[in-house]
This record gives sequence, structure tokens and C-alpha cells, in this order.
Amino acid sequence: MDIDLILRVYPFFLEAALVTIQLSVLTTILGLICGALGAAARLSRSAVLRAIGATYVSLFRGTPALIQLFILYFGGPQIGIQLDAFEAGVIGLGVNIGAYMTETMRGAILSVDKGQTEAARTLGLSRWETMRKVVLPQAMRLMIRPLGVNINALIKGTALVAAISVVELTYTAQRYIGSTYKPFEMFLLSGALYMLIIYITGRAIAWLDRRARIT
Repeated sequence: MDIDLILRVYPFFLEAALVTIQLSVLTTILGLICGALGAAARLSRSAVLRAIGATYVSLFRGTPALIQLFILYFGGPQIGIQLDAFEAGVIGLGVNIGAYMTETMRGAILSVDKGQTEAARTLGLSRWETMRKVVLPQAMRLMIRPLGVNINALIKGTALVAAISVVELTYTAQRYIGSTYKPFEMFLLSGALYMLIIYITGRAIAWLDRRARIT
């Protein structure tokens, strides 16, 4: 192993790791928004909204995320959508992970005991008040861990944006392999940084889960 090479290039990998973190944060935010909207549609009384929610989930879970990125970035200009690589990465991955978060959130909401909903309605709470004051506080405790799994998968999935030339960890590793011919060291360094990001994220999610269960 060429330790000297790793020491020379690691500052550039740290810069790439910051791009990966930024991409992960923005994509997670967009994914949570899409997931909340998707879950609301899937649980709606409206058959049209339920159909829209189901189509969204089926479409984005049933096709590869890489193909979705290619359609958005390379195919977008044909229909008037001009995005740079980073924007396409955020939107593409965010909408994709949102489909998975939709089912995570829906499952958590449906797992709340129906008896509590019936009791709240008996006490005169409206459907919205019941959802906001009774169901959602309990569902949020249940969805933290599975959402954490989604987020960790998303962080690893950010490697896909290397295919559209976003300068994050995987793209940086590939670029330096082309000039150093040292794939083992480059991928080892990028993998270690991915693992560090995921470890820190996992600890933060575990802390949130403990806090939620205490309260």
C-alpha cells in the first residue's frame, strides 16, 4: 500500500467528502418532503390522490436510480429542463429516496393502534386533529429507525452521481486512479470516508431514537 500517496491526496478527498455530505443533507431534506407528501397521498380518502401516491412509489422504486439520474440530467434538456450535475443529483436522488420514505412513513402511521384513533374521534377531535395530536407523535417515534436505514442507504447511493460528473468521493477516486494507477488506495480512502460519514450519521439517528423513546 502506498501510504505516501494517500497522505498526498487525502486533502482533495476531504473536499470531496464535504460535497458528499452537502449532497446527502439536501437530498435527505427533499426525500423527507417527498416522503411526507407521498404518505399523505397514500393515506388520503381521495382515490385520485391514493392512485398518484401509489404510482409515484411504484415508478421510483421500480426503476434504477441511475436511470432516473440519466433521464433527468441527460434527457432533461430535450424537454426544457436545464440542471447542472449537482442539482440533478439532489433532485434525482431526493425524489427516489422519497418513494422509499413514503412507505416507511405510511407503515409507521398505520402501525399506531387504531383504538387510539377511535378514542380521539369519540372525544370530538377532527380527523386532522387526531392525526396531528394523537397519531403522528407516536408514528414519528416508530419511523426514526427505518428512516435512518433509508438515510444510510442514501449516503451510499450518492456514489451514483459520479456517473454524471459530480465531484464527490467516488468521482474523485476514479479521477485519481486515472493518474496514479492505484485503485486499491483510492477506493480504500473513499470507502473509509463513506464509512465515517455513515457512522456519524448512525450515531446521530440512534441518539434521536433514544430521545424520542424517552419522551
